Amino acid sequence: MLIPVRCFTCGNLIADKFDDYQTKLKAGEDPEKVLNELQINRYCCRRMLLTTVETIQQVIPFYESIQKRKQEVQSELD
Repeated sequence: MLIPVRCFTCGNLIADKFDDYQTKLKAGEDPEKVLNELQINRYCCRRMLLTTVETIQQVIPFYESIQKRKQEVQSELD
């Protein structure tokens, strides 16, 4: 997962709080309360956690297709 280490705007460290944030959200807690508990008060830092998307699941199919094509080309060369 590609989690920003620091807030792009103010530079506060936010990556260390991401796991706690995700587990509490999956438990069904309110995002506003979770961010308050984690002491993320600036709206720029809140934005970083609220808008982070897990992109690795979107990238994996492309990587797999590249590897498959690479194997096909290698077999044609042999």
